[in-house]
Amino acid sequence: MVLDVLAIVLGLLVGLSLGALGGGGSTLAVPILVFVAGFSAQDATSASLLVVGIASAIGVVGHFRNGNVRLGTGIAFGGAGIVGNRAGTLLNRSLDEQLLLLAFSGLIVFVAVRMYRSIESRRPAEDPSEQASREPDDMPDSRMSVSVMVRQPTSTAAARRIDLSAGSLAKLVVAATVVGLLTGLFGVGGGFAVVPALTLLLGFGAKDAIGTSLVVIAINAALALAMRSNDIGFDWNLVLPFLATVTTGVLVGSAVAHQVKADSLTRSFSIMLGVVGVYTAASTLLA
Repeated sequence: MVLDVLAIVLGLLVGLSLGALGGGGSTLAVPILVFVAGFSAQDATSASLLVVGIASAIGVVGHFRNGNVRLGTGIAFGGAGIVGNRAGTLLNRSLDEQLLLLAFSGLIVFVAVRMYRSIESRRPAEDPSEQASREPDDMPDSRMSVSVMVRQPTSTAAARRIDLSAGSLAKLVVAATVVGLLTGLFGVGGGFAVVPALTLLLGFGAKDAIGTSLVVIAINAALALAMRSNDIGFDWNLVLPFLATVTTGVLVGSAVAHQVKADSLTRSFSIMLGVVGVYTAASTLLA
């Protein structure tokens, strides 16, 4: 009973990450459901799909109100992953539970490293803005300098968004297929892959990429869950309260996303993910 309550409370961490960072949180859901709530690996991935999918759909609302969702792109990205989603779902049902958890632990560590390294890759682009924002207020052109620094990335992003070359489209299809595969196999939303794809391939800003990634996560989760609808056996009495706390976390994360320092949040969360990944691997090998 105590562990069930703990699992429900930990759902807040999953939701906060989804809402504030647009990804990463779903990789926590499965270890929580397996090692705290006692679910089997397959049932945990199915429950994760339900929880993360619904919570992401709710989180889209807040980001959409703030103008941070490119709905058409999100729907196209999610739909393009249906083939990978199907393959991942079939593989999930055929793998041994220990092998599935070991593979999942590797994914968690990969996500942790990817998120941590993304902080360093963003820093050079942010430094000029930070330097401009520290100029003295009594300089007559200081505000103009900041204004130019802010507008330039926006125009660049806009130009890249309309560059739908064959190469970019092919890369997007590959990315969508990989995300679908990971969703079907591990029950994760794949936001850790969607956000970089949107920023690097379509030139989305960070906020637009995060908001749009929630659309992709919701679609991928719905597709994967529908594909395994005849083989769902998890405990609804625990999943529904877990869903409630995850949803609460998403709403809070979406509301404060523009108020917190993304680098600090990403760094802390990536370190925690790394610890969870190592624990998942060790616990599986020693079981």
